[in-house]
Amino acid sequence: MLPLAVFVLDCLLMALGHYDICKSWVASDEGPSWEYYACQPKPMVMKEYAIIKVDPPGITCGDPAEYFCTHENPYLCSDECDASTPDLAHPPSLMVDKDEEGLATYWQSVTWKRYPEPLVANITMSWNKTIELTDDIVVTFEYGRPTAMMLEKSLDYGRTWHPYQYYADDCIEAFGMTAKKVVNLIASNVSRVLCTEEYSRWAGSKKEKNVVFEVQDRFAIFAGPDLRKMENLYTRMESAKGLKDFFTLTDLRLRLLRPALGGTYVQRDNLRKYFYAISNIEVSARCKCNLHSNACNFRDGALQCECEHNTTGQDCGRCKKSFRNRSWRAGSYTPLPHGSPNSCAASGSSGNCECYGHSSRCSFIDFLNVVTCVSCKHNTRGQHCQHCRLGFYRNVSAELEDENVCIQCNCNQQGSEHERCNETGDCVCRPGATGTKCDECLLGYHWRQGCHPNVCDDELLICQNGGTCHQGQRCICPSGFKGALCQDVKCDSTHRNCDSASSALMFSSLLLICTLLLSMEGI
Repeated sequence: MLPLAVFVLDCLLMALGHYDICKSWVASDEGPSWEYYACQPKPMVMKEYAIIKVDPPGITCGDPAEYFCTHENPYLCSDECDASTPDLAHPPSLMVDKDEEGLATYWQSVTWKRYPEPLVANITMSWNKTIELTDDIVVTFEYGRPTAMMLEKSLDYGRTWHPYQYYADDCIEAFGMTAKKVVNLIASNVSRVLCTEEYSRWAGSKKEKNVVFEVQDRFAIFAGPDLRKMENLYTRMESAKGLKDFFTLTDLRLRLLRPALGGTYVQRDNLRKYFYAISNIEVSARCKCNLHSNACNFRDGALQCECEHNTTGQDCGRCKKSFRNRSWRAGSYTPLPHGSPNSCAASGSSGNCECYGHSSRCSFIDFLNVVTCVSCKHNTRGQHCQHCRLGFYRNVSAELEDENVCIQCNCNQQGSEHERCNETGDCVCRPGATGTKCDECLLGYHWRQGCHPNVCDDELLICQNGGTCHQGQRCICPSGFKGALCQDVKCDSTHRNCDSASSALMFSSLLLICTLLLSMEGI
């Protein structure tokens, strides 16, 4: 299988071999010079560089050890998963390892012993790098493909997720969607998210293992079934809004929602034959270098573009410090056949102002005899856009040229004095508030649209006479008592006891009456 895979990848590289040269030394009447072209790296087998994560905790089998069955022999349950024994363990790393011929290694989940509680697993692949898909994503399952699952992608390193494709044996029942096939898409809806039943129905054959996200079929809508007209695809990527981003990602997530059933219903008397097992996840892609690089290498634990065109950064996403005479732009696939490099231009020796890539315009202030940047972007300010706007602070892990050099303070409006923060992101808190964003309260205060002093607590302002403190805001007094701390006795028609002042007045009145009666007797 390995030589065949290498052959297929070589064919793919030939088909996608456009834009593989960044520059060429050419001769002209003015002498030899570099001629620059849009360029991109070759596709790579990306599973080797992925960080893989499986959740929820405890979903991987083997701790504790358990036996499981197969659909072919559902009552011969002699296979064991034991995380403490290497030969019997099935950790997540086996989804992306290199299988020896004839011996498949695979990750495996626990069995469905808690049915009818759903058996759900999330498998995340992260690259800490933006990549662009160049071939189908193929997930290989052992012991049956799921009857319901989703493929999702993230463009912001896992902060937000978007569906890529839904898979189910019944799309209407599982996701409320009509089943469709990618081959039926057309140019106007090529990036549509589908639900397919093609890879989920039980086939009863060990050969039916793969679940596919069909990238090549979507390419073929523009490039033809043999992908010989890739220039048509590249041209379309420049003109069709969102098409290039559809094949771009930083992370992939596989959401397994319902395991293979081996039939039409769940057999409750043998739940050990229901589980997930994945032996391989194949992802072919290239590093996204914004058409400013034809090489991508793994350095310092991450993929890095080897940038050309006077650009720099992990994705060649900004101009080098001395080449910011114009603002950064990504390269373009057009015009064919070499595209536009959109190289960063060298700064001139006069009249040029350094704005760290946050402004493309400068202004000369005559009476100060200085040149200053105009309309600083990316939440920067200052003569050279070197400071952060009020309400933002400097990201010390980013260079001054980075678009994310200024981070929003996000001070809590009720807990902070104002929107500004210091150089470490700490906000100025109002009395009683604390925390970096002033969204917490000090001891003796409670939160109610800001921090307010406690009426009561369990240490200093204790509710009296059996009262209970409610969230520091008030004492809930028992019958017969009142006051902020339940310190006073009620005196009303129901409770005939009175507070100390009332009792003293009643005693004085009784004493006066007795004195008068005695005086009358003596008359």
